[in-house]
Amino acid sequence: MKPFFFDDALRQSIAAHLAGFDVRRRPDPGRLKRAAVAIAVVESEAPGEAAFLLTKRTPRLRAHGGQWALPGGRVDDGETIEQTALRELHEELGVAASADDILGTLDDYPTRSGYLIAPVVVWTPVAAVAPNPAEVAAAYRIGCRELFREGSPEIVPIAESDRPIIRLPLPVASVNAPTAAVLYQFREVALAGRDTRVDHFEQPVFAWR
Repeated sequence: MKPFFFDDALRQSIAAHLAGFDVRRRPDPGRLKRAAVAIAVVESEAPGEAAFLLTKRTPRLRAHGGQWALPGGRVDDGETIEQTALRELHEELGVAASADDILGTLDDYPTRSGYLIAPVVVWTPVAAVAPNPAEVAAAYRIGCRELFREGSPEIVPIAESDRPIIRLPLPVASVNAPTAAVLYQFREVALAGRDTRVDHFEQPVFAWR
């Protein structure tokens, strides 16, 4: 796996790939509630390498407690998806970013639990992350190179659906959709420059509620 360097060349490359991608946004979410997540690109613990921030939700949360997730949440009235992603990034991890740090967005991803997630890619030159214990049990910097592991993603059929689930093996855990689907599209579009869709991938049954 080759490293991705946390430098201006990578920032420009990601921004160019996202600018050239035809994002699929649902103008009417129907019964789904709009939400946004931040794919925060940061410097890895290995100096000079690019990573993204991944959280493990505290098990005390009423919904999806203990699951692996990107910083994010429901879009408040009057907010854009970009504003929501920046707000949640700050509320969950103490990371302050601005609209100037946003590199672009990816496709909406509908979840079984009733949300329509819009991923927002944010370039985040921060030195420290401060997880909010009310929401986040732990936060990790995962090298972008890890998204290109051999055998990744894992596409697995399940009896409960005619669509397969998608799973990403990462150093901290095997991560399932919706987080896995969002990160896989980030890999394909933002890092590799390929037009790849992911809304056909299923989530594991435990994430349906």
